[in-house]
Amino acid sequence: MFNTFKNKYQADFENYLSNCIHSDSGTQLEEAMYYALLAPGKRLRPFLLFGVVTTLDRTFVMKAAYPVAAALEMIHTYSLIHDDLPAMDDDDLRRGRPAVHKQFSEATAILAGDALLTESFQQVSRLNVQPSQIVDLTQLLAETAGYQGMVGGQQADMNAEDQSVSLKHLQSIHVRKTGALLKFACVAGGILSGAPREILQRLSELGLKLGLAYQIRDDILDIISSQDELGKPAGSDIAANKSTYPALLGLTQARELLTNELQQCQNLLTEITKIQPDIDSNLLSSFVMQLEIKEG
Repeated sequence: MFNTFKNKYQADFENYLSNCIHSDSGTQLEEAMYYALLAPGKRLRPFLLFGVVTTLDRTFVMKAAYPVAAALEMIHTYSLIHDDLPAMDDDDLRRGRPAVHKQFSEATAILAGDALLTESFQQVSRLNVQPSQIVDLTQLLAETAGYQGMVGGQQADMNAEDQSVSLKHLQSIHVRKTGALLKFACVAGGILSGAPREILQRLSELGLKLGLAYQIRDDILDIISSQDELGKPAGSDIAANKSTYPALLGLTQARELLTNELQQCQNLLTEITKIQPDIDSNLLSSFVMQLEIKEG
């Protein structure tokens, strides 16, 4: 169900993204930004945002959400560019292609990430919605991307390398590192659709739970998948001695924890439908199910 929904908007949104960066200007910076942003990817976060908007307001014109979805993808892309740098995760591949610092240079990669981050706020400013919604989204985006959110989570993740951490500590890292952007996708979708505070609170919880589930899934796939399947080096977390759920709990218990987190996501969707009975949560439920790892 979610794949059908995604296919409906995929080409149009990709076209919007391609027009955000002027790759034909000839500057290396813009070429690097374009190279990273338009690399083949799942677009998980933008389409989660679209799914929330559609679920809460079936009359919403999706193109009106493109700027904020592009802003979200830009911040995600900038984080990947910087994560791959030698000073951080030191990965040479991303999305099946050379990482930006390998394709261009380390200096250009740093600047391309910086430029995508600032361009994301420019995108939000272009939204054709109520000024109060733009203010709310700008504040939420800054909190999401900053030291209280994704960047702080990345620092905490690096601090945990070569360390023995508790499950609670590991989850607190990933609530920020991975959960922050998924929380933004959910809450931003709620803001655009005019959802009441009670639903926005549930959407915030949903995003954070999805973030934990996604990180657990990513950790598991790093062990059981090949480089071709991942689009990046397999086993890189183990090589870097990172704190991961399989390393802490073992593969079987990590799978059980993933199942539990996904069930909590489904429970939150049920709560949302109880608050607003006319909502059909099947689309978002199918998104949650996509994070399951099939046996075999």
